[in-house]
Amino acid sequence: MPRRREVPKREILPDPKFGNVELSKFMNVIMEGGKKAVAERIIYGALELIEKKHPDKDPLEAFTVAINNVKPMVEVKSRRVGGANY
Repeated sequence: MPRRREVPKREILPDPKFGNVELSKFMNVIMEGGKKAVAERIIYGALELIEKKHPDKDPLEAFTVAINNVKPMVEVKSRRVGGANY
């Protein structure tokens, strides 16, 4: 933590195609070595495949459902008992 001033929180910009911040965050996770164009190509290609296989579903909605299915529902916290952490 800096002593002099508060460091401003960086705002994550939404992705250019869908305008979704969660998709932009996922792109940043997929990105390796600063190659954002490659990450965009991978994600947009996957969303196009979803749209082709299921034309009645919105690909962005399918993405959010998939992310919610993968998220942990319960957080496990460590507990100290008798000098040992469990």
